Amino acid sequence: MTPNVNTAIASGMALVDNIAIKRSSHADSHANDDSTAALSSGPHPTVAPSPSPSPTLPQKQQPQLLQSSSQKRLSRKYRHVAAVHSKPRTSVLSHDSEATPSFLGFRNLMVIVLIVGNLRLMMENFKKYGVLICIRCHDYRRQDILLGAALYFIIPCHLFVAFVIELAAAQRALANKKRDGTVTPTDDERKKFQSAWKLIAWLHGINATLCLLVTSFIVYFYIHHPLIGTLSEMHAVIVWLKTASYAFTNRDLRHAYLHPSRREEDALPEIYSQCPYPQNITLANLTYFWWAPTLVYQPVYPKTAKTRWIFVAKRLGEVFGLSAFMWIASAQYAAPLLRNSVDKMASFDLPAILERLMKLSTISLVVWLAGFFALFQSFLNALAEVMKFADREFYTDWWNSPSVGTYWRTWNKPVYQFMKRHVYSPLIGRGWRPGPASIAVFVFSGILHELLVGLPTHNIIGVAFIGMVAQLPLIAITAPLEKMNGINGRIVGNCIFWVSFTLIGQPLAALLYFFAWQAKYGSVKKNLHNTAEYAKKQMGLAKTNCVPNPHQKNPNVVAGCRPKFEEVEGAERRYEDGYPPEW
Repeated sequence: MTPNVNTAIASGMALVDNIAIKRSSHADSHANDDSTAALSSGPHPTVAPSPSPSPTLPQKQQPQLLQSSSQKRLSRKYRHVAAVHSKPRTSVLSHDSEATPSFLGFRNLMVIVLIVGNLRLMMENFKKYGVLICIRCHDYRRQDILLGAALYFIIPCHLFVAFVIELAAAQRALANKKRDGTVTPTDDERKKFQSAWKLIAWLHGINATLCLLVTSFIVYFYIHHPLIGTLSEMHAVIVWLKTASYAFTNRDLRHAYLHPSRREEDALPEIYSQCPYPQNITLANLTYFWWAPTLVYQPVYPKTAKTRWIFVAKRLGEVFGLSAFMWIASAQYAAPLLRNSVDKMASFDLPAILERLMKLSTISLVVWLAGFFALFQSFLNALAEVMKFADREFYTDWWNSPSVGTYWRTWNKPVYQFMKRHVYSPLIGRGWRPGPASIAVFVFSGILHELLVGLPTHNIIGVAFIGMVAQLPLIAITAPLEKMNGINGRIVGNCIFWVSFTLIGQPLAALLYFFAWQAKYGSVKKNLHNTAEYAKKQMGLAKTNCVPNPHQKNPNVVAGCRPKFEEVEGAERRYEDGYPPEW
């Protein structure tokens, strides 16, 4: 035969071999099923298989095919002897597990549980109270609105008074600038600079203090509504902080202008070279700082190239939507809880107060988170976009804080940057140790918090101040946990932060200020008045209407008066031996 014929014959034989192998494996796979069917269905006529020539395999392929087919038959035949436990392994949730499992499913479960639980609370709330949302129901007085609007336009004027002061100081610095090229100031020049700074500091101090004092006086004595008072007081505090930063920063810029230093550590930031002193003392520069989303003054800020108005519209939509959500949540859920907690607070019923705190913690946390997102993510980003303000790190991941100190450094970066730059660092530069300097920062912050909460609610009871100062021991407790090796210490520190924040901090402060408000203006004051009138009436009618009571123990009450029951605001209250109700 020719080679081509031999090659064709060999190829044909190989093709036949492959077909035969496939048929044999397919027949083996159904062998067990066929035998089982034959046994179960009874006798069948035997059909002899037709003999067919089986082609011979090449010697190299035959052992491999036999081995693989035998293994398949064994694995199909001996299924009950498969080695399930073939190597040492650990449980997934054990500490010595090789790989950390993903808890994404548990996170989804927690979200579902949270949604379902809150839906149940919503249904229970609507079933119990109905719809409490009323757009027309408000207690805004015309005087509150007029005074709030007037303060909105008057408060920024103090910034422009600070501009006039700095403009005069800049003119004096230009006149006293050295022209001979000497750098080191003489003792006489130092004294002149310090005396000039004392005068400028007094002027700035009087201006900023008047801004805060006048606003606080009007808010406390003339603006009744807490929301309008809070907005006005917050505006005054922001302008006060901006005025202080404007004065302190220009003081150092003026000193660097008059007495430039050759030391590298005293050099001004490179970005300031774009607008050197005194070129920054302009109305345009001050107006930009007035509206910029920062409390720290700089002559120059990093800026974006253009304004994305669609981005601004989206952020403003978030602000309005979240504001409506907070209003609905406060009116529908928080207000009934607070009102129902007044009698528990008055009677100092600790278990009931704790139960109310736990109920209030959920809604207060939701409202606070919505307010945080509306302010720091939506409003400040919209304002930064309009002003082309490029540095938008208004917060970092404070929710992962392993300590209370980390939370205060990360959740409100504008205030933290002001405190560090204008309070903490100057104290450290004057020789203070970090501990006392931190105490001074929190005391100062506590005073501002008390002004922002106590004045608008007309109750300066010190709760906000104590709450801020009480952060110091928590910081001391959680600071070592943050430095521990491993993740357990950080987890414990984060849990301490969340417990102090959601259960002890905000709900308790809200409860105390609401109770103080009710004691001064609301139901507690009315109950006091009604109880006093009722006691007088009962004393006057004691001789005619008293029922004999052999268990009388109060000598101040006419003998023979039995405890009475009276329905007050849907709750049954008992007058025991002539005493006021148990609130």
